[in-house]
Amino acid sequence: MVGTPDGGEPRERHVPVLRERCVALLAPALLEPGSVVVDATLGMGGHSEALLERCPEATLVGIDRDPQALELAGRRLAPFGARVRLVHAVYDAIPEVLAGLGVPQVQGVLFDLGVSSLQLDEAERGFAYAVDAPLDMRMDPTEGVTAADVLNTYDERELTRVLREYGEERFAARIARAVVRERHRQPFSTSARLVEIVRSNVPAATRRVGGHPAKRTFQALRIEVNGELEVLGRAVPAAVDALTVGGRIVVLAYHSLEDRIVKQVLAAGATSTAPPDLPVELPEHAPRLRLLTRGSEEASAEEVAENARAASVRLRAAERVLAGPVPRPSGGRAHGRRQGRTRPGDRQTGRSPGGDAA
Repeated sequence: MVGTPDGGEPRERHVPVLRERCVALLAPALLEPGSVVVDATLGMGGHSEALLERCPEATLVGIDRDPQALELAGRRLAPFGARVRLVHAVYDAIPEVLAGLGVPQVQGVLFDLGVSSLQLDEAERGFAYAVDAPLDMRMDPTEGVTAADVLNTYDERELTRVLREYGEERFAARIARAVVRERHRQPFSTSARLVEIVRSNVPAATRRVGGHPAKRTFQALRIEVNGELEVLGRAVPAAVDALTVGGRIVVLAYHSLEDRIVKQVLAAGATSTAPPDLPVELPEHAPRLRLLTRGSEEASAEEVAENARAASVRLRAAERVLAGPVPRPSGGRAHGRRQGRTRPGDRQTGRSPGGDAA
């Protein structure tokens, strides 16, 4: 396969969001021979290609859970030869991936979160609500539960929780009730039926604003199917731990739930742990990170006009300034599924890298 499944080359089909800003933030840490950057969400390799071009001394470790993305990115990055190592894994497996490659620490990590251009554009993957397709939504189509499994097996209470927490859907209970009622007549298998049920259970006044009425439901199902928030809650601290002093992390998030997790992890690392009444800050209390962005950064109006997928992006970045353990956000676990609960087909996500795919 020379290009993408629709016949186009990845660089023609995929426009990386905030590409130049990501490269500008990461490049200062990747100038020395032997430097390593991890693209934890490789996709079709657009950000990675730009980094390798700008930083000729750097080696890339590209991680993706989608075998098709790895194949396409591998073709795109083939001109860089041995400077590229691609691994089939979920991005919370960064420690295991680096250990398997014999890399103790890295100089840069990039996350471009959410669903990729490849996954959105392939109708049969079931991520898009605009076409009728199988309700799959797995980023790795070789394993795990599908969106249809969630719709056909979760009880009404759990469906309501998923839609409310992950989709921030105001009418979650009404939609969940309708799904449970309709699946008794016929199990869900394709997206058009779900879209129609959502549409009929969202008031007409709401349907006229805020985009497609099924957008939030599809987002919620995708997050649940792929365990995205739990994975992210493990992955960002693991990435920070992997950074050497002077190393940098850049994260692109596309909705408030992702951005909140990223903000909490980076803010905790950039905050002194000294007790308020301590007259002098001791070295062990000093911040381990320095924030490189003031809050989150957005794409320019010009970029959004050229690339609609940049409209909701929020970029945050930080630099490792001190070695040692990085404090975790207060309050325990990251936003995600309740502890002690499993869904059908649950597995230990991302803990068994599939090896070098390049």
